[in-house]
Amino acid sequence: LLTIYLELPPHTVRGLAAQLGVTKPVITRALDTMGKLGLVTRRRDETDRRNVVIQRTVAGALAVERLADRVVERAREIGAG
Repeated sequence: LLTIYLELPPHTVRGLAAQLGVTKPVITRALDTMGKLGLVTRRRDETDRRNVVIQRTVAGALAVERLADRVVERAREIGAG
């Protein structure tokens, strides 16, 4: 689900499910957890109420940035070792 932060919005539950090859309930459960952690928010699409739009949060963007820093740091360690 890092796709939300790596690709330009908008992101919908339906679109993410199709892109990742999983069901909408799988995406919903993952987003429930991410929402509780403050990483994403959800809202109904005003133009099509059937769609749920996923929105990034500042906390989520910072978490992804910290993860990227750790990946780079680890890659350097592996390359130096």
